[in-house]
Amino acid sequence: MEKLYIAFVDTPGLFATMIRRVIKMNYVHVVLSLDEYLFEAYSVGRRHPSVALISGFEREELDKVYHKFPNANYRVSYIECTKEQKRNITKQLRQCYKNRYKYHYCTLGLPFLLLNKEFYQKNHYTCSSFVSKILADNGIKLFDKHFSLVTPRDFYDLNLPYIYEGPLEPLAKKYIEMKSFKYDTEHLQVQENVK
Repeated sequence: MEKLYIAFVDTPGLFATMIRRVIKMNYVHVVLSLDEYLFEAYSVGRRHPSVALISGFEREELDKVYHKFPNANYRVSYIECTKEQKRNITKQLRQCYKNRYKYHYCTLGLPFLLLNKEFYQKNHYTCSSFVSKILADNGIKLFDKHFSLVTPRDFYDLNLPYIYEGPLEPLAKKYIEMKSFKYDTEHLQVQENVK
């Protein structure tokens, strides 16, 4: 079996505060990651941590999140899947990322979510509806309701096993270390090819 990682994120801010009041928990954002260090993690959310209004599909960069929200808290949980499911989800996430500007945050769907009414606007998702849909599309159906109605609280209430809960800082430091190592490795390969 393989693992996929679901990170729960608690960040400050006005928009996060509004979501927190609706779902009645601190974790207001979910992220789907292919690894436990969140090095390759994706979500529908802010395109840049500083600007809440510009949102869509993005690859999460913990160094940028940490720079903007040094006091954020994370919980990293996991679910098991088959190798084929992980391979297909990896391919789908990377394809979504290539076409990331076609995906948007589903602002129009928020009132419907409050009313518990299904709502889908093509290529528009909340963070949790996107994760729910991509998992269900690949045979991992976690909820008995339409993906547009899934909230971060629904994921949290699954009581998934978790490998980390606490401040973002240690995760961000590991991310920066991995990012630096990847850069160094790629840089050395380029130099080798030049010789």
